[in-house]
Amino acid sequence: MAGTIYYYYYYFCPDFIGLFLWGSETFHGMSSKMQELNFLVMKMIYESFGIEKLYGCFVEETSSIFRIMKYRAPPGATESSIGLVAHTDKNAITILCQNEVQGLEIQTKNGDWAQAIVPQNAFTAVVGDALKAWSNGRLHAARHRVVISGENDRYSCGLFSMPKEEAVVEVPDELVDKEHPLQYRPFNYSDYISYFVSKLSDDALEIYAGI
Repeated sequence: MAGTIYYYYYYFCPDFIGLFLWGSETFHGMSSKMQELNFLVMKMIYESFGIEKLYGCFVEETSSIFRIMKYRAPPGATESSIGLVAHTDKNAITILCQNEVQGLEIQTKNGDWAQAIVPQNAFTAVVGDALKAWSNGRLHAARHRVVISGENDRYSCGLFSMPKEEAVVEVPDELVDKEHPLQYRPFNYSDYISYFVSKLSDDALEIYAGI
């Protein structure tokens, strides 16, 4: 199956473990399987909208970044700390796999935070801004964060799928009707990322591409 995976290590503590993983069969096997899951989830989304004929374009215009993330446990066993600040992902969709240490929290519509209890050996799919815009707002990009507590470090792997540099994020005609008027103008994904980096606004998508 088509799709390019770029490898990138991102850490939330000084420890460096990448040298032990880079080039390993397990490392590359994990990323490949998560890429397969990524494409499967996206194919299901296209089919649910009745536009599976457009799925091939998604595969051709998508690249992915694979990251390994470590969140160090707070100094005190009774303390908690923010491992990753609240945000929405800017890419299309993220596939996450974690160890047994929980910590992922999702912000509800009323602004409260709810812990996402992820079963062992399960994966989490997170919708990003690009997919929200493409779906004409039918898919929600939830704000989320990571809160660390307890004595054990949290590890997670993430496959971040995103449009290629030259790709344009555009709502398909099939997803626009009287009940779902056009919410986002077409935009270049790289230009949107540049805009977000310059503004760092929680409402970057609505400001940049909203109608």
